[in-house]
Amino acid sequence: MKLMHLSDLHLGKRVNEFSMLEDQTYILNKIIHIIDEEQPSGIILAGDIYDKPIPPAEAVELFDDFLYKLSQRDLNVFIISGNHDSAERIAFGSRLFDKAGIHLSPVYNGNISPIECTDDFGKINIYMLPFIKPVHVRRFFPDEEISSYTDAMSIVINNINIDTDIRNILVTHQFVTGSSRTESEDISVGGSDNVDSSVFKDFDYVALGHIHRSQSCGNEYIRYCGTPLKYSFSEANDTKSITVIDIKEKGNIELDFIPLTPLRDMVEIKGKYNDIMLKDFYEGSTLKNDYLHITLTDEDDIPDVITKLRVVYKNIMKLDYDNQRTRNSAEINLINDMESKSPLELFDIFYESRNGQHLSDVQKDFIKNIIEDIWRNK
Repeated sequence: MKLMHLSDLHLGKRVNEFSMLEDQTYILNKIIHIIDEEQPSGIILAGDIYDKPIPPAEAVELFDDFLYKLSQRDLNVFIISGNHDSAERIAFGSRLFDKAGIHLSPVYNGNISPIECTDDFGKINIYMLPFIKPVHVRRFFPDEEISSYTDAMSIVINNINIDTDIRNILVTHQFVTGSSRTESEDISVGGSDNVDSSVFKDFDYVALGHIHRSQSCGNEYIRYCGTPLKYSFSEANDTKSITVIDIKEKGNIELDFIPLTPLRDMVEIKGKYNDIMLKDFYEGSTLKNDYLHITLTDEDDIPDVITKLRVVYKNIMKLDYDNQRTRNSAEINLINDMESKSPLELFDIFYESRNGQHLSDVQKDFIKNIIEDIWRNK
């Protein structure tokens, strides 16, 4: 059975006050063309269909059109709600949609029943678990001790009664420990929303949503597919793709990744104003239409520079200067702000200054434990 794993459409999203609706319409049409070429048996949409619990009308219309096109093809569609969605709105009409092969996750009610599919190798159970918090799980398991997201997920999965002799797929929307975040996701303080990947050990494949960068967590088959579009400049160097899962007999899964080319890319450019305004700099590239973060290295500010730049680069999202003045200002602000920062934050600043990147969540946990031991024994 061939499945395509997608997530985090974030329909209706605005990035730096730019509506992404035209770009989203374009990429969804590209995905339909890829589906027609690849002929999968099913499509997985692992949450964050919309960017807001109450999405704008045009976003709902776009998703309605996408679902209609999917329903016209001979495949099953598995859709769960994410942390940006309203679980109730995503679940609306689920019993009617089931008849068309469009399966929508219900609001979590303490019970998860699989959707049974069959292929040449037998039965596959597909479990759909929308975004949950510990508070959602405590309601149905009041006698269990649930103090973390890992506890909550473990209890949910332990109450599914998985038949490990057959192939099992979980579709869920959570932050799995060790995954690499980008600037366009919601961040929980201290990584409190972490779920340890070990809770997924009984599944043959876990189709994750929530993290915007394509990656595996724990093992190759616990996987984020990433967003189909870039939603922050921290993703500028990422390649967006569809994850294709080819599931054969038990224990035999092949993964492939089909690149997605956007209508407009997200690109960062840096240089002096006169240099980047030269025709030779942008001619033959897509820069005139791309979404841009421009960093000017001129020592003197240029009057009305954004208007002048937009004569050539109409989709500038972000403009910065990198010169002696801005560097000195950053250093002064950092010095003045030292006393308000925690030891962990100060170490993170030091690490970033030496390595060009911030501490990962795993590194932060390690340093945090060391700091706590030092203070405890002081």
